[in-house]
Amino acid sequence: MPAGFPDFRLGPVLATSFTGTLSERHGKPVERIPVPQRLVDWLAVSGLAVESCTTAQLELARELRESIHAAATAAALHDPLPASAVRVINDRSAQGRAAAVLTPEGKRRWQLSSATRVEDALGVIAADAISIIAGERDGRLALCASATCRAAFFDTSQSRTRKWCDMNTCGNRQKKARFNAAHRKSS
Repeated sequence: MPAGFPDFRLGPVLATSFTGTLSERHGKPVERIPVPQRLVDWLAVSGLAVESCTTAQLELARELRESIHAAATAAALHDPLPASAVRVINDRSAQGRAAAVLTPEGKRRWQLSSATRVEDALGVIAADAISIIAGERDGRLALCASATCRAAFFDTSQSRTRKWCDMNTCGNRQKKARFNAAHRKSS
């Protein structure tokens, strides 16, 4: 990855990992795909490699990201899904022409219609979002307990009580803050 850009925060669920390309939404936002090449990089590490991306395709991706975040947030809160977000997710899903293929190892892989079709990759992400928002997968949508983050994540823990989008960042910050507060109190 090129220096000067924040690291990606990759998770096991494609759609919520994609929404994590903008973190700290309620604090000082961190944009992890500020330029088209960074979207190419993110898609590559997510198994959806494309050769290039235009500024217009980056804008489509950001619109999808924000729509998934809005719909996942509403679903986590048991609120009605925003109609505009649903429309964008459905449009991106319908416009993609990727196919699920089986590898010799017995794994599913996505095959895009061409190496320049960012829209195909966005279709895969949108379809993943649909499956988790519709409740078709084992787990639950939740929001990060960090007041500055509030990222939507898909909780597949056994108890379904996970509080943080990422224990190494948000969870660790909270634990550190509690430790420091307790240490100050005892001093």
